[in-house]
Amino acid sequence: MIFFYNLRNTILLSVTAIIMSSCAETQLVVHGAKEIAGTTKRSGPNTKGYYKVGKPYRIENTWYYPAEDFNYTETGIASWYGPKFHLRRTANGETFDMNALTAAHRTLPMPSMVRVINLSNGRSLRLRINDRGPFARNRIIDVSRRAAQLLGFQRKGTASVRVEIIPDESQRMKMSALNRKISNSEQIVAGPVTREVVIQKPIHGQQATIQSIKLPPKRAKVETTQPSPINVKNVPVADKNQMYVQVGAYIDFANASKVRIRMSDYGPAWLSEKKVGGQKFFRVRIGPMLTLERADKVLSQLISSGFPRAKIVID
Repeated sequence: MIFFYNLRNTILLSVTAIIMSSCAETQLVVHGAKEIAGTTKRSGPNTKGYYKVGKPYRIENTWYYPAEDFNYTETGIASWYGPKFHLRRTANGETFDMNALTAAHRTLPMPSMVRVINLSNGRSLRLRINDRGPFARNRIIDVSRRAAQLLGFQRKGTASVRVEIIPDESQRMKMSALNRKISNSEQIVAGPVTREVVIQKPIHGQQATIQSIKLPPKRAKVETTQPSPINVKNVPVADKNQMYVQVGAYIDFANASKVRIRMSDYGPAWLSEKKVGGQKFFRVRIGPMLTLERADKVLSQLISSGFPRAKIVID
């Protein structure tokens, strides 16, 4: 009897162990069988942007004609922009950083490289054009806040400058941008991983339990831009750069003379000759202007009077 009793206990213990082992194996399978990885699309930053010239566009009845002009040089008034546009997209898809050495221009290619010279203190700085603007009629370039600090006119807000494109570097930037494989702005990021299992019915009619375990998503790789190198130079500038409002440049001398006579109500008007690409032009200018405020006022009056190409120049 004792033998059979011990045998029965042994059998019961063995069956119990098998059942427990089966349950344990079931739990292991639940935790480690089939993986179903979900994916989510998240908008990732595209700080590199793309090469863009763009079509003609109109702002407040003034047309602008973007073009590749690797001989560009111009004098006029610069302003700066910053917090209001910080981290927004630029016109060529980059991310505007007010602490980087960049600028906005109405017509130059994006990206391109220019040299901006503050004509009042001789400071010179290389800036990357990556946006459109400024759209104030009396400004020729909008620089970042950091650029304005380095050029020495952040507090004042504006400065008389000369802007010159750097041809070789601008063309290299163009080729680099065109050859770059533009990636989709949406990066595929691994989402929560769900592990689930479908198993056979365990012994003794017990139902299998299906569990889902969520794991933390993998971190996406985010592109970051390197800080712009600071390279401020001092260049010789004229002792006194005069500010004028240029009414227009005319091929016909008689026509230019008539315009000059009409300008007498605005101040001293001058007629000067200038050759551009072998073509002779006669420029009509008013000035010199003692303050930017006065120049702005005269410019606005001229534009309202039918001279939409009038602009402020420094000479």
